[in-house]
This record gives sequence, structure tokens and C-alpha cells, in this order.
Amino acid sequence: MTYPIHKVDTQNTISDDDLTQIIDNFIQQKARHAKRILILPPDITRFYSKAGFISTYLYEQLKDQAEIYFLPALGTHEPMSDKEIDGMFGTDIPKELFLPHFWRTDVKKIGEISPQRIGELSEGKLDYSMDVAVNKLLLDEKWDLIISVGQIVPHEVIGMANYSKNILVGVGGSDTIHKSHFLGAVYGMERIMGRTYTPVRRALNEGFNTYLRDLPIEFILTVLGSKDEKLALQGVYCGNDDETYEEACKLSQQLNLNLLDKPIKKAIVFLEPAEFKTTWLGNKAIYRTRMAMADEGELIVLAPGLHRFGEDIEIDQLIRKFGYKTTDETLAAVKTNPELEKNLSAAAHLIHGTTNNRFQVTYCPGNAVSQEEVESVNYQYCHYEEMIKRYPIENMQDGWNTLDDGEEIFYVSNPALGLWATKQNFNK
Repeated sequence: MTYPIHKVDTQNTISDDDLTQIIDNFIQQKARHAKRILILPPDITRFYSKAGFISTYLYEQLKDQAEIYFLPALGTHEPMSDKEIDGMFGTDIPKELFLPHFWRTDVKKIGEISPQRIGELSEGKLDYSMDVAVNKLLLDEKWDLIISVGQIVPHEVIGMANYSKNILVGVGGSDTIHKSHFLGAVYGMERIMGRTYTPVRRALNEGFNTYLRDLPIEFILTVLGSKDEKLALQGVYCGNDDETYEEACKLSQQLNLNLLDKPIKKAIVFLEPAEFKTTWLGNKAIYRTRMAMADEGELIVLAPGLHRFGEDIEIDQLIRKFGYKTTDETLAAVKTNPELEKNLSAAAHLIHGTTNNRFQVTYCPGNAVSQEEVESVNYQYCHYEEMIKRYPIENMQDGWNTLDDGEEIFYVSNPALGLWATKQNFNK
């Protein structure tokens, strides 16, 4: 199998044995002589990506020849706990090999995207420069190989997740994260989600190609889709060029875009408690379904693991202070409030999480977040246990369900795995 490696099987899917053969080929072509390797996997929020399996297998095969460390691409997320590491990577890798990424302090600027270019990408709405910066560890000349492992899937900020985003956001710094998120927000989420090339993607790719091409970075990208009502690996793409990213996007768009003939009047989205503990992550329930929701419809978010709003304490406080108001209200707050102006990724998140009063969001946490807290950020509230009595999800399948009383419900068991839109909205 020549390099880059593009393996697709949507008929039978790619088994773990098939996957190990693909990674063996990758090792043979790219890692055979490496003595110092840095692996950049996602964190627990991409548990189903197969990145844990791939990263662990790379370690098992290469540990006798190379010094290996892991730097999970956390972005703004909290460092992984020992329990999360065990769940995603097993218990055989020493914990000291997992290095935390702190997005506010651990980075070095190596270049920037000019205000003129940001102006072009934002259609004249923005005129700031944006840092190109990464965790200082990546710039250590000791690495013979840096392997970025992750999943291509529709994404609310950039269009399609991963590739250069795993570097410049996943192990990037505050300026890049804030300004790239805000660029996407002002450009418009509905114009971004599910698209291969967007203003945010172009900015990150240009930064990566201009300033980081000399680093020994290779990407292993996975694409998963539903097969026989189960999540299955259907594509693996190993390479370090734009074409590898583009080909993975084509498959993800085929497998992960769910285009509906009619809008959803009532949707229920379940957030796995081990994965979704904040609205910063849990609002994927809103992002990924908003283009499918009917005007004046209701989105019910089942969030038993919710324990606060922001992954980062500072951003959590900003969410509590400003709430998920309309886009215009948040943009006005950015202009008048220095605290929000300095945290543009938080402002972008607030814009992403609003419905602009088009449909209603009912958040249903357990006991860790109160009704007062949920309603203070402009969502409706219902306790998780009360809502699942009303709508027992064990009786539902993904997609359309008709209940005994005739009510029609659209159920999503994991919003991170796809994008739902009406055909009319997506093709605008």
C-alpha cells in the first residue's frame, strides 16, 4: 500500500485486524527509524473515534525502539484524568507519558495571519491579526516523528474537524482559539458546518502550511459511520497533505451528513455523561441539529452528566454572566465589555449556543446543575429523571419515532457523530 494511505470500506467496514494492518503499513513507511515520537490523540470527547485504539497500538509496536510521549489535543478542555486515560488508552501505558496541554500558557507564537487576510476571510467584518502558535513541545527538535491522530466529522466552528485544527487549536494557544472561533461565529455557523473549506479552515491551513510544514508531522484520520445500527470504522487516511484531508472529508460528508426531507418539531438529544459534562461540549446538541429544527420547535437536551457550563473556569464565569442571548446581543456585548472582548472564543460559543429565539432549548441535567442556573443562561429547564419518564429513550431508535400518543420525535443518541439538516437549509 503506497503512501499516503487511503483505505475505505463502506460495505464490510474496517475491522480492528484491518486497522492494525493499516497502522503496520504506516509504521513501516513513516516510523521504522524513529527514536523519539510525540503522539497527539484527541481526549475523551472523541472516545468513539478509534484514536485510542490507534494510539495504543502505535505505542505497543514502537515502545521498544523509541521514546514515546502523548500530548492529547485538548484545546480548551481540562487535562484528562487517570480514569479517562484508562478508559480511552487502556492501563498499560505509564501515566507519566501523558503530558497536559495548557492553552493559555504552554504555547509559542511562530507567525500570524495578517489583518488583511482575516478581513478577506470574514468578508470585511473583522480586521485583527491571528497568531499561529503551538505547544512549545512540538517545536523541540528532538522529535523524529509527530503523529496527529483523530476523526474527521462535521464541526460547528471550522466545518470539518481535525487535520490542521488538531495542531493549531488542539495544541494551540488562546489567541488562535479565540480569534478562529470568533471568525467562524461572525461568518455564520450555518454556512460552515459540514463544508470542507471555510474561512476558519483556510486560515488554519494557511498558518499550518506557512509555518509548520518543516515539522515531521503525519496525520492518521478516521471516518466512522452507522452500519447495521452500530457505529463502524469505514475510512482511514494516513498522510500529511491537503488531499488526504479532502478525501477524508468526502467520506465523512457521505456518512455523517443526515439531510432530512422535513424539519423537526421536537428533537431529543442524549449526551453521554462520561463525555459531556459542560454546555461548552454539550451544546453540540444544538449546533448539530439547528439546521434541522423547525421554527418554534423544541430541542430537548438530556444531559445527566452536566456539572457546569464552561470547560475552563474563566469561560464558565463568562457564560454565567452573559448567557446564551441572541447573536446581535452578544456582538454588542463584545464591543462594550473588555472581559468578553478578550475571550472571543467564549463570545463565539455564546453565539453558537443561541437559537436567536427561533426554537426552544430545554436542558435536562441531573442534580449537579439547578433550574435557576439553567434558566439564568436563557435555556428552559427540566430534570433529567422527569424528562426520561416522559420520553423513555430506551424505546427510541436514532431518527424518527412515533410515540403511542401519536407524537413524532426525532432522536439523536450522540450529536458528536454527525450533522442533521433539512435538504433545503443545507443546500442554501
